[in-house]
Amino acid sequence: MEINLVTKVWFVDNDVENIESCTQIVDAARLLHAGEAVAFPTETVYGLGANALSNEAVEKIFAAKGRPSDNPLIVHIGERQQLSTVAGEVPEKGQKLMDAFWPGPLTVIVPKNEHVASLVTAGLDSVGVRMPAHPVALALIKQAGVPIAAPSANRSGRPSPTTAAHVLADLDGRVAGIVDGGATGVGVESTVIDVTVEPPVILRPGGITREQLESVIGPVELDPSFEVGAVETPRAPGMKYTHYAPEGELWLVAGNEEQARIKMAELLSQAKADGQKTGVLATEESAGYWRGHESADVVLTVGAQADLEQVAQQLYAVLREFDNQQVQFIVGETFSREGLGMAVMNRLEKAAGGRILSV
Repeated sequence: MEINLVTKVWFVDNDVENIESCTQIVDAARLLHAGEAVAFPTETVYGLGANALSNEAVEKIFAAKGRPSDNPLIVHIGERQQLSTVAGEVPEKGQKLMDAFWPGPLTVIVPKNEHVASLVTAGLDSVGVRMPAHPVALALIKQAGVPIAAPSANRSGRPSPTTAAHVLADLDGRVAGIVDGGATGVGVESTVIDVTVEPPVILRPGGITREQLESVIGPVELDPSFEVGAVETPRAPGMKYTHYAPEGELWLVAGNEEQARIKMAELLSQAKADGQKTGVLATEESAGYWRGHESADVVLTVGAQADLEQVAQQLYAVLREFDNQQVQFIVGETFSREGLGMAVMNRLEKAAGGRILSV
C-alpha cells in the first residue's frame, strides 16, 4: 500500500476544561470515525489508533508501521461499558483486575465477540483490551464513539515513542494525524495478562507489576516465551519479533560490576578498532566512569539503578538518541528483574535481539 499523506498535528493541553469537546480532539476524532489512523498519547507510550471494528481502518495501522499482520493489536476503550463492543463474557479475575487497575497501564486478554475486526486479533479467539489513564486518550476515544485499536506509534521494530516528536520522526506522511499531548509518564507499554486461562498468564510485563496483579487475583504465571524468538503464534504485542531496537547493534552485559565493565570495554574497543562509532547505555552510577573511557564515543544516562520508574520513562528516548547521534555499536548494563525491572529488562532484551552476555 502506497502511503503519501499530509500528517496534521494538533497540540492539546492535558489540563484544559471540557477536553472532550475541544476543537483539536473533535477534529482528530472525526478522522478516526472516518476510518483514518491517528496517533495519540497514553500514559505509557504514544499509540497509533484506528477504529477497532473496521478491518479497512485497522489495515492502515499495519501499513503505516510496516507491522506483521500476525501480531495482534490492543483495543483501547474510553469507558467501561464500551468493553461489550469488542469482548465476550469476561472471567471474574479479569473483572477484578479491571476494577483495580483501570484506567491504567494494564491490558486484559478476554474472549472476543463477533464485532471486533479480524485484523485486530490476528485470527485468535481472544482480544486484548485496556482503558488508558490519560485525559487526551480518554477524551479522543469517547469523542470518536468507537473502540480504538492502537499499537505503539512507531515504525515496526523501532523504539516506542514517548513524545509526539518521536511519532513525527517515524510516521510523518504515513498517518492522517498526531495529537500532541506532551511526554508520556510510564514510558514502557502496558502489562498484558491473559485471563482466559487458569492461572492467568502475563504475556508482556509492563507498568503494572506481577506483585500488584497477584495482590488482587492471587498467583499468576509468566509466559515462557519471554525468550526472544520463542513464539510461533504471538498472543500479545511484543512477543514474537525483535522490538524497540536502535539502529546500532546493542549488546547487554550482566554480572559482577567489575567484570561486566571489563567485558563492556572489550566489546567497545573491538568495535572502535573496526571503525564503528560506539556508545554506552549507562546508569547515573556508572556514567562518570564511561565518560572517561577512550573507547566510548557517546555515553547516555538512562537513570539510576535503584530508580526503575525513571529508567522506564527514559529508556526509549535514550535508545532513539543513540540513533540521532549515529551510534553504530552500543553496550548496556542490566537491571534487577524485580517489580518494574521485569518490564525494563524485557524491553532491553528485545531491543538487543537476545544479544546478552553473562560474566
